[in-house]
Amino acid sequence: MNITIVGSGVAGVTCADALIKANHSVTLITRETAGYYSRPMLSHGFSHDDVEQQIVTRSFDELSQSGIHVHSHCDVRRIDAAQQRLTCINDHGEFMLNYDTLILALGSMAFVPPPLTEFRRLFNVLNELNDLIILRRLRQRARKQDSSARWAIIGGGLIGCELAADLAKAGDAVTVFHVAGQLMERQLQADDADTLQHTLEQAGIALELNCNVLAIEEEGDYRAVVTQNARHGGYCGVIIACGFKPRALLAEQAGLAVQRGITVDGWLRTSDPHIHAIGDVAQCSDGRIYAFIAPIRSQAQWLAQYLSGATESAWTPPVFHPKAKIHGFTASHPYQF
Repeated sequence: MNITIVGSGVAGVTCADALIKANHSVTLITRETAGYYSRPMLSHGFSHDDVEQQIVTRSFDELSQSGIHVHSHCDVRRIDAAQQRLTCINDHGEFMLNYDTLILALGSMAFVPPPLTEFRRLFNVLNELNDLIILRRLRQRARKQDSSARWAIIGGGLIGCELAADLAKAGDAVTVFHVAGQLMERQLQADDADTLQHTLEQAGIALELNCNVLAIEEEGDYRAVVTQNARHGGYCGVIIACGFKPRALLAEQAGLAVQRGITVDGWLRTSDPHIHAIGDVAQCSDGRIYAFIAPIRSQAQWLAQYLSGATESAWTPPVFHPKAKIHGFTASHPYQF
């Protein structure tokens, strides 16, 4: 059976490894070029030197040597579900790939609030390794010019707070703009949110809560953030960290059922029986999207077992206790995910 996986994040690579061990033929298609890395490490990519090299744990050559047929720097343009065929494009042009079973491990993209999309040229996101490389270069230029870097982060959720704390630890000035009156309001109880606010303020991070960002403006080499009450300028960069949305468009265009993510049943099957979806692109039968490492690994390993005939039972989410990795902060209550 020819199994093709689209995506080289934790879901895709974990599943590919398990399938190879079960003696399957596995093809992995990925837009990435550097190798396999864990996205949660991206928001800690400023307080360490040479992080671009450290964050890649396995090169694509190493994955190929393990028996996986890797197509890197390759994009899937179309899924022909009726013919079980993919239309792909890489540096050499367009080509077709047939599959017996297709696994979509497409991950998610940064969510940008619709009112801010018109300012795309003036802000950055942090969703993949190339984003981190761009931000680190921007930071280097700012530090050469002014000896320090000043950042605006729009979004005070999990990623925004992790990122703000890491930039502050690296010695940069940071302002966080958050629409709610409490940081990480979806994950933290009120007393933990107060502790987090104090921790970030002690680290020198400025917090603008209950703050609606209306626009991002250009100031020569710098950027300004316009809110309902004021204009905040002098930033070397603006980073939007307002959460993620599943990369479900490819599946939707192929006629697969899509809601918030690609809808799957208890066996992680999409509306096409030859196509599965795993990781933070998959919306499970309980309506949830499991966007954390433990359940993503569990899905990937379970699917490899299922496709190998080692289990017939539906996937059940493991018990997991996700935590934010924010410098200097420890919650006293379980996170609410």
